[in-house]
Amino acid sequence: MSNRLVYSTDPKDKVSCPKCGKFVSDCSCVALEDTVDKAFTIIFRIEKNGRGGKIVTVLDGFPRNEEYLKSLTKELKAKCGVGGTFAIGDKHGVIEIQGDKRDQLKKILDGKKLKYKGV
Repeated sequence: MSNRLVYSTDPKDKVSCPKCGKFVSDCSCVALEDTVDKAFTIIFRIEKNGRGGKIVTVLDGFPRNEEYLKSLTKELKAKCGVGGTFAIGDKHGVIEIQGDKRDQLKKILDGKKLKYKGV
């Protein structure tokens, strides 16, 4: 016998809006991309030190908005098919994506009309 969840109609299992608490399909809040000012430039860099020889693509210079960073990180990880994380520093946010994914990330950021440098 397996105890894993296959299907559920329980509302707690559905995704809700972090602002109003309604289901995303019923939510009338403003989209996260609209709330973030796009007057920032993302800086690409590749890091290898302190990571056991593994390469990580670091995107630096995001605004310090946790909801925006979380949703963007999730989207980038899904589209690149790799793992990653985000962090909020003193001045700005940072997203780390595993591997050298500069070309894929460049296409995604072009589609979102975000400015970047260092590719």
